[in-house]
This record gives sequence, C-alpha cells and structure tokens, in this order.
Amino acid sequence: MADRNSNSHGGVDNHVIGLFGVFDGHAGPDAARYVKEHLFSNLLKHPKFVSNTCVAIEETFKKTDSAYLETQNNHGRDACSTALIAILVGDRLLVANVGDSRAVISHGGEAVQLSIDHKPDREDEKKRIEDASGVILWGGTWRVSGVLALSRAFGDILLKRYLVADPEIKEEKITKDVEFLVIASDGLWDVITNEEAICMVRSIEESVDASMAIINLQKGNS
Repeated sequence: MADRNSNSHGGVDNHVIGLFGVFDGHAGPDAARYVKEHLFSNLLKHPKFVSNTCVAIEETFKKTDSAYLETQNNHGRDACSTALIAILVGDRLLVANVGDSRAVISHGGEAVQLSIDHKPDREDEKKRIEDASGVILWGGTWRVSGVLALSRAFGDILLKRYLVADPEIKEEKITKDVEFLVIASDGLWDVITNEEAICMVRSIEESVDASMAIINLQKGNS
C-alpha cells in the first residue's frame, strides 16, 4: 500500500477553507498519487463548492475516478486508492470517505468517529456488491472477488463494477468542544482504537509531535 496525504489552506468566495486528505494506494502508488494531485483542485473548481458543498464533493469524486480510469488503458489495471478528505469551511467540517481510512474527532475528550469504513462485509455494501453480481470471499479477511478488502475505491478497472467511488459525507459543526481531528489510513486503525488515538494526541502538547507519534506508531506496526 502507498499512503499519501495532502493539506492546504486558502480562501474561496471570501470563505476560509482548509483541505486535508489521506489517500491509501493498493497495488501500487499510481491511483493514490493521481487522486492526491487532482481531487482537491477539481473540487475547488466546482461551481457549487461553497453553495452546495456536498453535491460538489459527490460529483468531484465521480469525475476524478472516471478521469483516473481513462489514464490507465492496459497498465496498472488493478491499482486503486482510498480517499478520506476533511474540508473546513468557516465553522463547518465536512468529512467525505471512500474506502477504509478513517476520521475521528476529539469532542471534549470523547472519540467521535465521523466516517464509516467501507468493508465488503458491511451489510449494505455486501448487498450492493452482490446485487451487481459480485461475490465476497474469505481470504484472511472478507474481500471483493477474493481480492480486495475494500468495498469502495478510486480506480481498479478489473473490479470497477463493484468498487464505486461514491463518498459517504458527514458534516460536523465546529464548537468550542471540538479539540482536534485525526485522519489516517487503516494502517493506524488496525493497531489502535479510536479512543487510544485520541488519548495519545491529547497527551502531547504540540500538534507536529502528535502527528509524528501517530506516524511512528503506524510505521512500527506495518
């Protein structure tokens, strides 16, 4: 897998914008690299980015997925990537997810998960895949066609019939009780719980040090 992240700040139509993302590549780095380089720029160009951010996110995810697939032709046909993005627009935080990366906020010290992992054994995902004539097989974990342990992703021409890039979106209002946000790939969440991650970050004073502690923990267990 190839984890990539992207963070940026700026303004659109006099709104202060913060963009944060984690892109976890499978079967090579191509898909994760492409999504990292194009998803945010496509989103900021969307005419409804400020007026209807959820619609802009949904349409941009699908557009970016289609554009990536068009670049593949006959090479890297099974490369795919998760995408978890967090968008701060004023006092609104929107989290959009495709795949099994995860976003968790600390709300007054309580761990609150804002995204839902897209796994093949999730009942609604399993039904959607089977309705499309797909199969879920066990191979150490539940996998689409016995291959991929994700039910949604960017890319993967071979499994695209089952792997939609439709994001699930959660909106959270930023209040004084919201302390910070942790976004990471499954490499972290496979080894610690949401509560452990929040506790770790709260115990470290500097945000950069907290980020490095999480990165080192993830690397140490990969």
